[in-house]
Amino acid sequence: MLITIILLIILVAGFSIYVASHSYKFEKETNKYTPAKYGFEFEEMSIPTKNDKRLYGWWIPAGNPSDEELPTIILVHGWARNVDRMMSYIKQLHPAGYNLLAFDSRCHGQSDDDKFSSMPKYTEDIQAAIAYSLKLPNVDENRIGLLGLSMGGAASIYAASMDNRIRAVATVGAFSHPEKVMGLELRKHKIPNPIVWLIFRYMEIRIGRRFSQIAPSNNIAKSDAKFLLIHGINDETVPLEQGKELYDSSLQSNTTLWEVDGKGHSDCNHHPEFWLKVLEFYEVNL
Repeated sequence: MLITIILLIILVAGFSIYVASHSYKFEKETNKYTPAKYGFEFEEMSIPTKNDKRLYGWWIPAGNPSDEELPTIILVHGWARNVDRMMSYIKQLHPAGYNLLAFDSRCHGQSDDDKFSSMPKYTEDIQAAIAYSLKLPNVDENRIGLLGLSMGGAASIYAASMDNRIRAVATVGAFSHPEKVMGLELRKHKIPNPIVWLIFRYMEIRIGRRFSQIAPSNNIAKSDAKFLLIHGINDETVPLEQGKELYDSSLQSNTTLWEVDGKGHSDCNHHPEFWLKVLEFYEVNL
């Protein structure tokens, strides 16, 4: 009987590890074009990050260069994406007079692999991108902003909680807590709750952090940065309730939640008011 129980535990644990290892696997894709396609001058960057890895990135300096130090926005793609995803943002932000730095997080695009991707690694890569940008010309260290999509938005909130150089953060579809967004996806695949619990514990061991430590909802109030939380009302990947939880967990005096009517997880930027609100946010806060 004891042997049977031990074998069952081993089987359940093995299944949990298998599910955890395969649930978020994706095919790594490199960018198909560069800002040059749209006439933007840019430089390809190789940015050092943790574990002696390097990030592939684009540095797009603000137009009309001068000796003036200008605000800089770091662009952070979502899970399984790459710098291509940020091109529509570059096309709108660059004419507004911002330096822009877009990069592939580790295990994405043309950046180095590093065993696995995770929200803490995204955050480390954001910090590496900021440090790198501050060595570049015409960058005002007191006017650093972030724009992050989905996982990139969640990691941007976490980064801002630890780095007071970050003054303004706009997110699109950021989740409030890793367990909530992953639990939703796992339960869509009919994974039983005890297995989900084991998967979470395994993943915490793997990334070396408790989810409660890195959860954006537990960290957003630690930052004095200004936040614009953009969330599609029809978002099925990260339901609107998570955007509301982020807002409720924030200081609120420095945070705005925009619930985007008729949009989901990846199309908020197609709303007719999107760029008006985003550009106004950065103009006021950077």
